[in-house]
Amino acid sequence: MKVTGSPSRATFATTVFGLSALAVASFLVVTAALFALAIWQVNRVFVADILDALSAEAEALLASSDYGEPDALREAIKRLSKKSDTRLYYLSDPSGSKSAGNLASIPPKLAAGTSGGLFKYRYQNGPVSGERTAAGLPVHLKNGGLLVVARDIEVQRALIWWMRLLAFAAFAVIALGGLGLGFLASRSVLSRVDRLTSATRTIMDGDLSGRLPVQGSGDEFDRLSQSVNEMLTRIEHLMHGLKEVSDNIAHDLKTPLNRLRQRAESTLRTAKTQKDLAAGLGQTIEAADEIIKTFNALLLIARLEAGAIEKTKSPVPLARVLSDAAELYEPVAEEAGLSLSVAETADVTLRANRQLIGQAVINLIDNAIKYGRNTSANSTKSGLETPKSGEVTIRLQRREGCAEITVADDGPGISSADRVRAMERFVRLDKSRSLPGTGLGLSLVAAVARLHGGELRLEDNHPGLKAVLSFPL
Repeated sequence: MKVTGSPSRATFATTVFGLSALAVASFLVVTAALFALAIWQVNRVFVADILDALSAEAEALLASSDYGEPDALREAIKRLSKKSDTRLYYLSDPSGSKSAGNLASIPPKLAAGTSGGLFKYRYQNGPVSGERTAAGLPVHLKNGGLLVVARDIEVQRALIWWMRLLAFAAFAVIALGGLGLGFLASRSVLSRVDRLTSATRTIMDGDLSGRLPVQGSGDEFDRLSQSVNEMLTRIEHLMHGLKEVSDNIAHDLKTPLNRLRQRAESTLRTAKTQKDLAAGLGQTIEAADEIIKTFNALLLIARLEAGAIEKTKSPVPLARVLSDAAELYEPVAEEAGLSLSVAETADVTLRANRQLIGQAVINLIDNAIKYGRNTSANSTKSGLETPKSGEVTIRLQRREGCAEITVADDGPGISSADRVRAMERFVRLDKSRSLPGTGLGLSLVAAVARLHGGELRLEDNHPGLKAVLSFPL
């Protein structure tokens, strides 16, 4: 689904930006709560410290004036009121009239109480005009008068105000910075997604050679692109194989089907007796069996490449599989003038599908017997040479964490240029065209190997061919 609208709107609609905005909002809420708690605590400590200092000062004033002697206390308040603009005092006589101090009146919040607190005041003939804030402590005297000792706290309030301002500025910077980084990250992610989308649309339009871009950073997008590219490579290989199969079916089965039809027509035309008719039908059935065998092999390969037999795997002793296959094909090898032997078997058990492993080994042995004869054996038809006996050897070895099944012959072998092509479907090399076969044997073995996480390799046996079927343990 393609995102419509401007690039900026598309960026704001991305999941990355939404998560960034949510993270910034969550961080701001938590930080604001912590700042508010910190400022409240600082303000509380300021007021508590000032009230403690005022209480100590009040005790000192009472002690220095014979514990509230009116005249001595009044003179002390007058003297202190002239020294500082931040130290505030108010002294009243028993009738409530002002006796001394630089406060114009008793703060209403302190008049009736016994505990200190904050109040608003104005300087009486002071250097600063306007309403200010102070913290004061009322002290009730023995003669019925009232002493108020206070401190101007505008400096502390200004400090707390600046702390709040800095907090709001920090919140703004964090919010703008976080959202800006989220926007840039979203643009970067959206740009990569757009490139991936463009590549996928190219592939969807039919270009299976297209691949998703990989930056090489190793991040999640690169890992996803690499996985998808591997899948696309596999799909391209399968599609290429399907096209090749279609072409090869049209090429390799057209002739057998025409021959089948011609043989049936010939039998109908030429058969004179019941015996002639039966012989013609027998040849027709044999030709039909070969065609059915080809289609069965194709179906089995398709099932293997689809990985449809995972649940059929079980522990398989490979040495027993090799001995059974060798025993089955030993008469066939003797009839072809070859000796078949199991030279080496390691004690290896593989979790696999026993039937498929056995089929793969049988295919390799059958190929070795069919195509691994000495070249002189193929020349006997012209009467130029005498057939030479050959040897097919089977081995099972444990090597570098893998189980390797080797079927080797001493025949003409396959050139290095044709070995990879020989494992493709319906591929039959020129020298094997005269022998019966479908060209699917090695392709089936390779499919079995891939299904079990292994591989099939064709190597030079000096002389002859060595087919190595390797499975990881």
